[in-house]
Amino acid sequence: MKQDSAGKTREWDHSTRREFYEHYAKDSLGPVTRERFLILRDKILRVLDGSQKRPIYSVLDVGCNAGTQCLLWAELGHRVYGLDINEKLLELARVRAAEAGRSVEFVLGTAVSLPWPDNHMDVCLAIELLEHVPDWKDCLKEFTRVVRPGGVVYLATSNKLCPVQNEFNLPLYSWYPGPIKRWCERLSVTTKPWLANYATYPATNWFTFKQLKRELDALGFDSLDKFDIADVSGKGSLAKAVLSVIRHVPPVRWLAHFTTPTSMVVAVKRRPS
Repeated sequence: MKQDSAGKTREWDHSTRREFYEHYAKDSLGPVTRERFLILRDKILRVLDGSQKRPIYSVLDVGCNAGTQCLLWAELGHRVYGLDINEKLLELARVRAAEAGRSVEFVLGTAVSLPWPDNHMDVCLAIELLEHVPDWKDCLKEFTRVVRPGGVVYLATSNKLCPVQNEFNLPLYSWYPGPIKRWCERLSVTTKPWLANYATYPATNWFTFKQLKRELDALGFDSLDKFDIADVSGKGSLAKAVLSVIRHVPPVRWLAHFTTPTSMVVAVKRRPS
């Protein structure tokens, strides 16, 4: 039993379906996953190095899965913590960290009640997590609570605008009306688990960047999207011109968000004035 940030006591299911475990155990070792997480790590480091320039960062990966992202940060000598609700995947993460000789503190728990004190982390990662937690606002409060001023919360979650998504094996699912989504969610945890890729907690939330930005602004953060933090070094003149248009023309930026399956936010915690 756990208590969330509102003090409500809840019981969480730490089990997993065999199909779900086997998919992520394999996918987390793939070169595509590693390269994606390397690019993400380097983007966040660029944001951090512009704000506080600490040689060693404390990094929390909430929903760490099999620990791939944790190990990439640990490779650079950072203090790394991983939390997940899936006990079997967390055990796999511990085994892989031990085999790699990396020191990572893995904790079984829930994103709505993090077991770390205020202002403890420089980075809080929540990758493909927020869509799976009904009390997602409690998650945001916890993520922002544990991050120090100048630190970063990184969110990658479902995009309400884009018709392309990977959460449900149904076409255009992100555009379905709420009642139909609730019906599909019930099917996915009862008679048709394949609908949501055998997830114990299927996606229930769909976001836009502006929606998440409003929430994070109220919690004391300045939010950037993927276009704000894109690295143009080494890019050709055409790519730089396209990115400049996206950044400076709001309708074009909206269209760029529309075509992106993931809502991504890099939020920097404001320092006390």
